[in-house]
Amino acid sequence: MKQRCSWCGSDPLYRDYHDREWGVPVHEDQKLFEMLILEGAQAGLSWLTILNKRENYRQAFDLFDIVKIARYSSDDVQRLMQNAGIVRNRLKIEAVIKNARGAIAIQDRFGSLAAYFWNYVDHQARQNRWQRTEEIPSSTAESEKMGKDLKNRGFNFVGSTICYAFMQATGMVNDHITECFRYQEILTFNRSQD
Repeated sequence: MKQRCSWCGSDPLYRDYHDREWGVPVHEDQKLFEMLILEGAQAGLSWLTILNKRENYRQAFDLFDIVKIARYSSDDVQRLMQNAGIVRNRLKIEAVIKNARGAIAIQDRFGSLAAYFWNYVDHQARQNRWQRTEEIPSSTAESEKMGKDLKNRGFNFVGSTICYAFMQATGMVNDHITECFRYQEILTFNRSQD
């Protein structure tokens, strides 16, 4: 039986996310934007709740097309508030639109979201060596800096903890515990990219 990080429990969807996605480096802007939005949607909720709604989010938000979302109006906010498939929190919905507009400004300034976000880890995934889940921090100096800068650029739902969860999810840091079968797989993958 495979050893996994304890946080993914026994739910098949959670395990699949852990086994296939969490910690794999992401460099595509649309996927980075999606993960930032979903991490923000999680605030106050469980990640499993958001995973269960992820396909609904993709449909509701035009597959996370940044340009389309940036053009959303108050009518779109009203439409989304009626969508039971997503978290119907007005502030979170409005944040998606605000963050899309901010993402376009970052792309204009830095060339891509990937260039901007990966700069926080010097464009190389960090390889941590946690032996127990309890050792893993909920935020770091880098996530604090990222959150502050994003807020200064007009983003919402981008606190230090959300930013660190985003960094973990998108592989900027490898926070699988060392006993987890994915730790070595991701470590090997990252070394092959150097």
